Amino acid sequence: MTATGTYSPKPGAAPLARMIAAQAVLETKMLLRNGEQLLLTVIIPTLLLVLFGTVDVVDLGEGEAVDFLAPGILALAVMSTAFTGQAIATGFERRYGVLKRLASSPLPRWGLMTAKTLSVLVTEVLQVLLVTVVALALGWSPHGDPLSVFLLLLLGTAAFSGLGLLMAGTLRAEATLAAANLVFLLLLVGGGVVVPLDRFPDAAQDVLGLLPISALSEGLRDVLQHGAGMPWGSLGILALWAVAGLAAAGRYFRWE
Repeated sequence: MTATGTYSPKPGAAPLARMIAAQAVLETKMLLRNGEQLLLTVIIPTLLLVLFGTVDVVDLGEGEAVDFLAPGILALAVMSTAFTGQAIATGFERRYGVLKRLASSPLPRWGLMTAKTLSVLVTEVLQVLLVTVVALALGWSPHGDPLSVFLLLLLGTAAFSGLGLLMAGTLRAEATLAAANLVFLLLLVGGGVVVPLDRFPDAAQDVLGLLPISALSEGLRDVLQHGAGMPWGSLGILALWAVAGLAAAGRYFRWE
């Protein structure tokens, strides 16, 4: 007869927190190993900072160009990782059946989104450090409250992550690739990143100011360049985009 007893490991799913953490680690490793993603998320923002910070391409008004550019490039770095990079990567994971297989695991849909967002946050820490070091080398003199900057970056990440996952979970991979890159280019030009919003017509400024990239770049600029207090207006816009984007992604995201 076989003796009864306790067998280990016990069958069943791991605790939810452990599953999310493991998926976040895997997502981060895959992101950092992808050369195309590194080009988009790290190299391009840094090159733009160096180019526009050292060459008089756009009239940025009085003061050091890098003081205007650095907050905008930080916002661009968040968008490139949380929105563009994540949308493209997730879209092709969906096309190749990776997400379909994950759907059969105990990891819930919102758990996968949480893991992807945590991976984005880890990558953004590296981006922020790199952009900050380069900007300081170019003569940047940041001001303001670090808590305001943290809240702006956090809400910006949530907003762009929700929109990226919504796009990846509803469009075909090829359409996601084209749309994500097109949006990236359009918002780079019209989101207050390297071109001040006051260079656009008044009617366009009102519309562009409501975009998440504009709210993030202008909010960071208010704090880091002008030393303003808590930018409630920018935080409010980002919070609305974050809630709407994540809710829509959770509702309409398709695994296959």
